[in-house]
Amino acid sequence: MHRIKHLCSASPQEETDITASHLLIFNLDDQRYALPLAGVQRVIRAAAPTLLPQAPEIVVGILDLQGTVVPVVDVRRRFGMPQREIRPEDQFIVARARSLNVALVVDGTEGVIEDDPELCVAPERIVPGMEHVSGVTRTVAGLVLIHDLSRFLSLEEEDSLREALASAPG
Repeated sequence: MHRIKHLCSASPQEETDITASHLLIFNLDDQRYALPLAGVQRVIRAAAPTLLPQAPEIVVGILDLQGTVVPVVDVRRRFGMPQREIRPEDQFIVARARSLNVALVVDGTEGVIEDDPELCVAPERIVPGMEHVSGVTRTVAGLVLIHDLSRFLSLEEEDSLREALASAPG
């Protein structure tokens, strides 16, 4: 059975127990997804991003996060889901994708689970060609697609994003 640790209520002891085998569960519409917790820096309430001209299509803008400019990535666009505006109840998952910190727009987060390798299935065994998915795990509430942050942005998207950030005013 998976233990769920809610991010908002984690005690210092629980935080030290978190290892690379933990996953952050998040939602888009009624679907559940996960990211390796090792790549996640924080979860924050969504805010209106500032537009970033010449950014890749999946980037909806930038955010000033304590003096650091962070690109805001629309996960719906990446996954080919129907588009919608960012809502106040949405959340941003600030994470490391390749060599850049990004804020991923999600409907919400559920908490953290400890991944059980015995319950994890390679994505090729389910649907071939899922380049952003590193695996699928089973939980009591159903299947969860585990996304690979190192493959979330293509090299071309990362280069294009770096150029857009470098030419941004300010």
